[in-house]
Amino acid sequence: MIPVPSGVRVWLAVGRTDMRRGMNGLALQVQEALRCDPHAGDLFVFRGARGDLIKIIWHDGLGMSLYAKRLERGRFIWPSPTDGIVGISASQLAYMLDGIDWRNPRHTFPPGACWIVADAAFFCESSVTIYDSISAWIRVVKPFRMT
Repeated sequence: MIPVPSGVRVWLAVGRTDMRRGMNGLALQVQEALRCDPHAGDLFVFRGARGDLIKIIWHDGLGMSLYAKRLERGRFIWPSPTDGIVGISASQLAYMLDGIDWRNPRHTFPPGACWIVADAAFFCESSVTIYDSISAWIRVVKPFRMT
């Protein structure tokens, strides 16, 4: 997870982005297409045409960072407008990075098999989340049929 300080705004660049672009190309897109300052300290999130890869640029005051995440299964949920920018919260970004629909928190694919790892910890194959209680596991996994 990206260490996002409190008060940082998160912006989704809606539409399709050429994922071959690097840090400088995405910063230029923020300046020209979105009419924002990429050095203001906000997070700017971009998604490609296939929907399984996102890139995030962020200037933390010391320098620009580029983060990328590709989902093995499922795709990132994205707003439907073809052009512009949409603001979301840091917690919604955390849902998005886990492959969960940030508008209605559910996985975009059903989780796989789950195992008991320790006394009261559960690990699900399709997620890197370790649940510390069975009630937390049931709230997340119960809506899906286990295979």
